[in-house]
Amino acid sequence: MTKPAVLVLGATGRIGQLLQLCPPEGMALRLQRRRAPQVQGATADTWADSWHVLDPLAEPAALSRAARGATTILCLAGPVPGRGSEPMQAHVALALAAVRAAAAAQARVLLASSAAVYGAQGGLLAETAALRPANAYGAAKAEMETRAAALAAELGVAVTMLRIGNIAGFDAILGGWRPGFALDRLADGRSPRRSYIGPRSLARVLAALLAAPDLPPVLNLAQPGPVEMAALLRAAGRPFAWQQAAAGAIAEVALDCRLLAAYLPFALETADPAQMVAEWGDLAPHFTEESRR
Repeated sequence: MTKPAVLVLGATGRIGQLLQLCPPEGMALRLQRRRAPQVQGATADTWADSWHVLDPLAEPAALSRAARGATTILCLAGPVPGRGSEPMQAHVALALAAVRAAAAAQARVLLASSAAVYGAQGGLLAETAALRPANAYGAAKAEMETRAAALAAELGVAVTMLRIGNIAGFDAILGGWRPGFALDRLADGRSPRRSYIGPRSLARVLAALLAAPDLPPVLNLAQPGPVEMAALLRAAGRPFAWQQAAAGAIAEVALDCRLLAAYLPFALETADPAQMVAEWGDLAPHFTEESRR
């Protein structure tokens, strides 16, 4: 029996590499990147069987060929704040390219969005909350969602926006820690709190969502319960200093993950700093320098 094929756009990024380290069972991953690596001999032959080298924006025909026969396009492509010079608006163009390719392939699309679309709103944030991004990255993701949903409706493509919270190890705190690292101290004496998910937990959730036959238009993706950044660094044994938080610093972003739970065949555990640190510690040595940039 042929495995369902999933085309992963942006597979050289951190989540893409995570899926290669923790591949979803029963699925064939087609991995996209813009440039071919320098490999030779048998390694090159094996590599060529798994990867599609193309620019999704400059080569729409090649993207359509890569998507042919796929059941799902998982779009992880797009610039990360603080890394590279690609404009944040690229998130919009890449998402629209994914939707067009999915229409031709009669596939669905899962788009990697972000909790940043909610901005500084307080309380437990459900998928129905207003989008009020507080930075350029969040604004680009919010526009991406709006325009991709409109195009998908026009073309008859099923699209799900995955509003992903912080990922332990891929974040600016645990993943960005360096000697001399300083955390913001808020007016209440604590550090900022965010919805988090461990990397292995994320891979497990993505595998379940890729296997689910029907998904809603939007899903928050995190483990239940916000995590204080200081608690994460303490669990990792990483020393840090305090610095006064800037005016307007976002104290908490807490995602309501009850809708996500309804689409998982397992119970997602409440976010635990020690467990998330352990998940990252197990995987960190396997990540390439390319994915860390």
